[in-house]
This record gives sequence, C-alpha cells and structure tokens, in this order.
Amino acid sequence: MVNFEIDFIYHKLFYMLEIIALIFLCKKNGNLAIQKGLKPATWKFYTVLAWLLTEMLGVISGILLFGQDNLIGIISLGFVSAFGGYLIIKSILEKKPDNFDEDINQIGAKDLYPPRK
Repeated sequence: MVNFEIDFIYHKLFYMLEIIALIFLCKKNGNLAIQKGLKPATWKFYTVLAWLLTEMLGVISGILLFGQDNLIGIISLGFVSAFGGYLIIKSILEKKPDNFDEDINQIGAKDLYPPRK
C-alpha cells in the first residue's frame, strides 16, 4: 500500500512539473510570435499540439524500446520527445522574419532638409 502511494505521488508530481514547463514554454513561444508580428495564441496552440504529439510518439517508442515494465525510461523518453516538439515550433518561429516598424517609409520630404534657425 505504501509503495502504491509513493508511486502515485511521484507521478502526480511529475505531471504537475510537466504542465508548469509547458505553460512556461508556451509563454516563451508566444513572446517570440509577438516579436515576429504573429498571433501568439496560434503559436501557443501549435506548441501544445506539438508537445502532445511528440510526447505520444516518445511514449510509444519508449514502450517499443524498453518494454512496458520500465516506466521511468518510457516517461523520460516521452518528456525528452515532448521538449523536442517545443524546439521544432521554436525553430519554425525563429526562421520567420521579425516585424520591424520601418521608419524610413514614414519620413517625408520636409524631414530630409536641415533644420532652420
């Protein structure tokens, strides 16, 4: 009974830390999307989607590699794969051009003359 309770607490703590990490990484990708001039909610959704899909792929490959008995290896591979999903979305965002407010287009002809005394 005690072993089950420790195992339950360990898994609950791991999932809470995973959710906190996902929230933090979504905020980072959202800020990067704002810097690029894109909608942050869309890229936060893409981050969550990539996290979940790559985590599932990691868990499935962990089961194939380690078997069903090695739970620590399966969870670890799933978490590393999920972080890889975040990195994929981040690299896609970093390749997008930054949104610059180009002041050169706002300069009028009178702004090019020297100031009068």
